[in-house]
Amino acid sequence: MRRATRCVWRGARAQSPAQTGRPGVAPPCTRRLVLARVVLALVAGLGLAVSQRSMAQPVGAMGAASSVFPNRPIRVLVAATPGGGPDLVARLMAPRMAEALGQPVLVENRAGGNGSIAAEVVARSAPDGHVLLMGMDSLIAINPHLYLNMPVDTVRDLLPIASLISNGMVLVVHPSQAATTLAEFIELARRSNPPLHYASGGNGSQHHLTMERLKARADIDLVHVPYKGGAPATAATVAGEVAAMMSGTSTASQIRSGRLRALAVTSPARSQVLPDVPAIAETLPDFEMTQWYGLFGPVGLPEVVINRIRTEAAAAITLPAVRERLLAGGGLQPWITTREAFAAHIREDLERYGKVVREAGARLD
Repeated sequence: MRRATRCVWRGARAQSPAQTGRPGVAPPCTRRLVLARVVLALVAGLGLAVSQRSMAQPVGAMGAASSVFPNRPIRVLVAATPGGGPDLVARLMAPRMAEALGQPVLVENRAGGNGSIAAEVVARSAPDGHVLLMGMDSLIAINPHLYLNMPVDTVRDLLPIASLISNGMVLVVHPSQAATTLAEFIELARRSNPPLHYASGGNGSQHHLTMERLKARADIDLVHVPYKGGAPATAATVAGEVAAMMSGTSTASQIRSGRLRALAVTSPARSQVLPDVPAIAETLPDFEMTQWYGLFGPVGLPEVVINRIRTEAAAAITLPAVRERLLAGGGLQPWITTREAFAAHIREDLERYGKVVREAGARLD
């Protein structure tokens, strides 16, 4: 019977050839031991290298999604119809961001549900940065007070990524009105019986709520006449069907031609588009009502992805050629802030518009 053999490890080395009785030939057990030592050394070295490489990476870069962002086309859903301010901003930014990110940036208009459809798609998307929302103050800060049953909570379900545009409105009157300043308009409104009528782009619109806030601050009475959009409201004011309206700075051409008279702007300071028109805050301190646009994503986006999107969006929106197009397309002005300042502004607007909506009794559900 053949006797089983075993390898004996002595002092970290196997038996020598003299001990085996077979000069010049290492026994099989010795060869196995040597091979085992080599394999162990290789595994230990590989493990150390992997460990060192893992420790050298920042925590945010460990996720597969963030480390390869973007790895496919990026979709930007615009919660408005084509041709409006948000659409213009998205389409001006898209090619510049695509060039910087190395992936196509596709703009999709989803205006249904007053913007809530686009918001829901983004909120339910994977948190990897490939589906973004071009959101506006009307969707984020006003709609929650107007609709009882929105499909998403715009504060809880959407993450503010980057502020992009801030733009004040303009208090304008038909040239037939006697008022040439805000103070004169307030006095005219107090004397008028029946009250002056004003146009808006619809119930709950920025035009409507901003004028309602002015009514409350100035203690005047005005009658609201809602139209189906800003363009029809502007046409009605130009035609003299109503005395006044809060318009966007896109009416600058009608103002310069004399078809409308600008009395004051709602931004905290004078507008670059209408530098000779004073701010309402110069007469009524701390009065500020601005429209804004920004990029939003689903909650849970990695920090490295957020920072990349913010960097490229800010770079695109502040290019001189883009600035010129924005001013020409409606007096839009870039608004670049920190994420913290953007989130704080949203909270302030939610509180401000909530109060105005309650006082005006506006409700769309």
